[in-house]
Amino acid sequence: MSFEKGSKSVLNAWAFYDWANSVYALVITSSIFPLFYGALFRLAHKDGIEVGGEVIKSESIISYVTAVGFLIVAFISPILSGIADYLGNKKFFLKLFCGIGSVSCMLLYFFSLEHAFLGLLTYMFALIGYWGSLVFYNSYLPDIALESQQDKISAKGYSLGYIGSVILLLINLFMVLKYDIFGFENELAAMRVSFLLVGFWWLGFAQVAYRKLPDFSNKKKLIKSVVFSGFKELRKVWQQLQTKHKLKKYLLAFFVYSMGVQTVMIAAAYFGEKEIDWGSDSKRTFGLITTILLIQLIAVAGAVLTARASKKFGNIPTLIGINVFWLVLCSAVYFVKTPNEFYIVAAFVGLVMGGIQSLSRSTYSKLLPQTEDTTSYFSFYDVAEKIGIVIGMFMYGFVADQTGRVQNAILFLIVFFLIGIVILTFANREKRTI
Repeated sequence: MSFEKGSKSVLNAWAFYDWANSVYALVITSSIFPLFYGALFRLAHKDGIEVGGEVIKSESIISYVTAVGFLIVAFISPILSGIADYLGNKKFFLKLFCGIGSVSCMLLYFFSLEHAFLGLLTYMFALIGYWGSLVFYNSYLPDIALESQQDKISAKGYSLGYIGSVILLLINLFMVLKYDIFGFENELAAMRVSFLLVGFWWLGFAQVAYRKLPDFSNKKKLIKSVVFSGFKELRKVWQQLQTKHKLKKYLLAFFVYSMGVQTVMIAAAYFGEKEIDWGSDSKRTFGLITTILLIQLIAVAGAVLTARASKKFGNIPTLIGINVFWLVLCSAVYFVKTPNEFYIVAAFVGLVMGGIQSLSRSTYSKLLPQTEDTTSYFSFYDVAEKIGIVIGMFMYGFVADQTGRVQNAILFLIVFFLIGIVILTFANREKRTI
């Protein structure tokens, strides 16, 4: 399939995959599933799951499963990216992980405490599918977009993702709150159907992207040595990074500050459910989903404003400013107790959430050297982010357990943003300002 680099139709198709897959991040990671998961334990009057004679708290076990999922993605990414570079079939792997993730979302319909481990395994496969597909999705950007287009199209992708996911969440919210109108027995039954909708939405709209995205597949045959070539490629990339000081420092900064960003995004719903005094279960459901919607809507504007700021001030100076903003937000969350306070902080989180994600991706893309093996470089990016999430989630849980307060864990995240700011400052002093 031939294509012209910078083609608007190809770029729009690439951005539309964000519309397809972002419903997972919003419905499964951030809103409906955390509410569903917590409600299962409350209704069963259980605090956790028994493992080896000991009860592991519900919030702990979901954190562990999440961490294991990210570790698996971090491990398999180098292997699959090496194969994709050799065979040129990143489109195949994009489809594969999309299929795994979307079907797993549908299977969450059957999640129950009676078969908790099977349900948690399904949850983990949905996570692996989502994040695994992003490795190959992100690696398309420098292949299909001119450098001058990358900030704008990256922001457009995130904006489409936020808009699409909000539309589906609004549908789910109405379905859950008015479950009797749809013939459901209770809110949990409506939530189960929302998982089906996520899977169908993701898989269905992904077809739009598949129609236009180019297929770089060649006629090479897969050989045994290629399976481990991904790690060899990563080692080669690491060696190349030693002479590309700005890229190396930026990647280190991203690794550190993503610990804070991703931990906040993953833990936000659980924090809101446990620590905010909503008054009742119905108010909790409505309040948390309203908060998530608020974040998503403001994030659309945040991504666009950040792209404009980067054009005026430069990418890295803008990222430094956003990290300072995150640092202040984590300090403020320490004092949040009421729903109104939670709404205010959530609005500011939305403003910087979309911005830091889209700008981080496009900044890394701009700093890459001229190479055809972009998948290996983005595998580095992906592995850094995933390991950062594992470390961030572990430290979040550890500090909360040791101090007895989730607020202290949020406050601890300041360390990650502070270190990120320092490294970004040094990276900005290097040549090749962007």
